[in-house]
Amino acid sequence: MNDLSKIHPMYQFSLKAFSIVFQKAVERAAPDENLRERVASLIDSITFSVYQYTTRGLFERDKLTYLAQLTFQILLMNREVNPAELDFLLQSPVQTVTASPVEFLSHQAWGAVKVLSSMEEFCNLDRDIEGSAKSWKKFVESECPEKEKLPQEWKNKTALQRLCVMRAMRPDRMTYAMRDFIEEKLGSKYVVGRALDFANSLEESGPATPMFFILSPGVDPLKDVESQGRKLGYTFNNQNFHNVSLGQGQEVVAEAALDLAAKKGHWVILQNIHLVAKWLSTLEKKLEEHSENSHPEFRVFMSAEPAPSPESHIIPQGILENSIKITSEPPTGMHANLHKALDNFTQDTLEMCSREMEFKSILFALCYFHAVVAERRKFGPQGWNRSYPFNTGDLTISVNVLYNFLEANAKVPYDDLRYLFGEIMYGGHITDDWDRRLCRTYLEEFIRPEMLEGELSLAPGFPLPGNMDYNGYHQYIDAELPPESPYLYGLHPNAEIGFLTQTSEKLFRTVLELQPRDSQAGEGAGATREEKVKALLEEILERVTDEFNIPELMAKVEERTPYIVVAFQECGRMNILTREMQRSLRELELGLKGELTMTSHMENLQNALYFDLVPESWARRAYPSTAGLATWFLDLLNRIKELEAWTGDFTMPSTVWLTGFFNPQSFLTAIMQSTARKNEWPLDQMALQCDMTKKNREEFRSPPREGAYIHGLFMEGACWDTQAGIITEAKLKDLTPPMPVMFIKAIPADKQDCRSVYSCPVYKTSQRGPTYVWTFNLKTKENPSKWVLAGVALLLQI
Repeated sequence: MNDLSKIHPMYQFSLKAFSIVFQKAVERAAPDENLRERVASLIDSITFSVYQYTTRGLFERDKLTYLAQLTFQILLMNREVNPAELDFLLQSPVQTVTASPVEFLSHQAWGAVKVLSSMEEFCNLDRDIEGSAKSWKKFVESECPEKEKLPQEWKNKTALQRLCVMRAMRPDRMTYAMRDFIEEKLGSKYVVGRALDFANSLEESGPATPMFFILSPGVDPLKDVESQGRKLGYTFNNQNFHNVSLGQGQEVVAEAALDLAAKKGHWVILQNIHLVAKWLSTLEKKLEEHSENSHPEFRVFMSAEPAPSPESHIIPQGILENSIKITSEPPTGMHANLHKALDNFTQDTLEMCSREMEFKSILFALCYFHAVVAERRKFGPQGWNRSYPFNTGDLTISVNVLYNFLEANAKVPYDDLRYLFGEIMYGGHITDDWDRRLCRTYLEEFIRPEMLEGELSLAPGFPLPGNMDYNGYHQYIDAELPPESPYLYGLHPNAEIGFLTQTSEKLFRTVLELQPRDSQAGEGAGATREEKVKALLEEILERVTDEFNIPELMAKVEERTPYIVVAFQECGRMNILTREMQRSLRELELGLKGELTMTSHMENLQNALYFDLVPESWARRAYPSTAGLATWFLDLLNRIKELEAWTGDFTMPSTVWLTGFFNPQSFLTAIMQSTARKNEWPLDQMALQCDMTKKNREEFRSPPREGAYIHGLFMEGACWDTQAGIITEAKLKDLTPPMPVMFIKAIPADKQDCRSVYSCPVYKTSQRGPTYVWTFNLKTKENPSKWVLAGVALLLQI
């Protein structure tokens, strides 16, 4: 429990609170004459009570992490798992040299299989996959592989070994597989996921144990407190229920309410205590003071929003530790969100407008739009570049605007309505241009004249309903809305695979960082940790090349063309990075030998090397990357090799690896500069034209006369049909197909062909957002809005 504060600073638990839970669990355990049975019953009761106490105060996203950590610790204590297998599961190391010999496994998955095959329990796994490709393909491509048996003689493997195989081959199913594993090891009561009802939690509170609600947008947990209070006779009218909303100088009122309530046994709600940072230490002392010798019926309920970052966390540890923490989160999925959006209105709302048909149709479309924009967040950067706090106020105000506009205009002003909803009501939250385009495109699809002719679908298989009453709309959602899938958002099913893979990567990365530093082999493990770091440190120092000698390179150049300026800038940036790498590694080497005192910077570097993370001081001087250290370092060596080849004789490479630049924009700008100089065109009236070739980079022998050939890009959200030369639907499970070589040349901006093209953003990594590089216009036969909703982008690295 104590380790959980590493995940989120709100997760604080005290020994005092733990011992109360412990005592109650002992009392609850079933008695038994048989000693062994009694001990088993005690352990079961204590484990489950502590789990329930902890989990109700965790956000949904962290519950599985906590459960996985709990399960692994129990199994390690009982010596029921092989530490090497657990290590593989958490770290998933990959051999980076081999290409996959079977089409159903990616190179990454095959690299992980190769590492697994080197462990004795998995000896010959790689050969068997090649030899029995058919049965392995069936396993890998099944919809829920976690429910299937492994092929042939592998089906007798232990539960943990099955997890290791899944981790290598289908990382996107690991959150489901982990749930099954926990159920198998701890029992199904740990994974059913029913929330504890409020009345149960209330029983555990007391004058010394307040209840603390961790707030999420769009949820009001205090309704529960009020309704439970009413049942027990605590109400505002009975003058034994005090509700203080902080943030407007209400601290004095709150203190008076606490003093009175402690004496008389009243209930006190303190809302939004995060708004009064300076007063929190006073509150902590007050609660401490009233925790003893107060009226036994005295209860305190507090609520606060979690801080956006660990640094800005302000709630005192003492308040958090002694409270029963409860998180309440909004429902997930389109089904729940669409009902919830509609719940903001009533039959009266539907009847208030004189133009009933238009009003109802647009209102329902707005509810769908609201549910989509809120729930699309779960797809990460492919959903929205940035996360926005859309809330029910945006929806209710939009409906008021709709009512006013319909009453005032003879014709439905579709353009005006879309502008008000998309640029002001919802758009007011949006700070990224591509997100603004997405929001606008949804409204263009959902709110248009066709909606009144019954020819509009909000999602495949979900037509906009006709004229119904309020309950009819709720029933229509239950009966007609297809099951939850990315299609409901205009996304391709691959978006879910990507999002699930990232979720499981984060899960295992967190559990890995929670592992006790000295676990596994006791004394021996400490030494192996240091040896691993030393070996890696020596390897990096040996393979990192010397700095580029910029004065010497400058002497070789006669004319400093735009391209050569870019080359020098890149060499300079690379020198800064490799210099810092060598400095910090040599410093750590001396620290490990005992010749220098270890500083916190050196310890952070050591941890990063051990956990396969890019050290912070390197990442700051490098380029955006989502890779682990091993992959990042191989990529760095490739970048250096490209630069060395280019600065060898300063002739443009036949095709340029755009990914290899710290600043790819500068290279693309150089293409425009050199064409502008050559043709004496004004630079500010130029644009880049991007033509797809039908060849791979090996087929190019020399650079073009003007412009450049570039390679190394990937498409996310769709794929490129090389023969037809257009964007086309993505292939299932192929998340980021490579693009052919592109020919980039500069043209006058007014000569651009803007018909049947999708303006496709190019980003450095799948994190999108701030890694934006440029926009390329790509040919499309379909309406470009399809690719906007699908979140189609080009990525320089995956």
